[in-house]
Amino acid sequence: MKAEPESRIVKGKDVKFSIDDLYAMKDSTSPWDGVRNFEARNIMRDQMKVGDKVLFYHSNCKLPGVAGTATIVREGYPDYTAFDAEHPYYDAKSTDPDSPKWFM
Repeated sequence: MKAEPESRIVKGKDVKFSIDDLYAMKDSTSPWDGVRNFEARNIMRDQMKVGDKVLFYHSNCKLPGVAGTATIVREGYPDYTAFDAEHPYYDAKSTDPDSPKWFM
């Protein structure tokens, strides 16, 4: 799983997320929203299963690399942020919630 540990502003919102942010979440659990890469989407949607272990990778930072590990706690489901025009990860081409383009 790829994350950006340093600040990056999208639509006025800081979208940084590091392994420390994950650990700070309730039950150290967070949805993986904003994935806009088809290969990653396909893996999340079709292959990741509850209990799978993943590498947590920091990118777009001074020292990119594996920052830790995580465990999948829910199988892929539609990324609702793609339909929210106010959200940084909104995708204007994702118009049909019954046939979602993006998954988290």
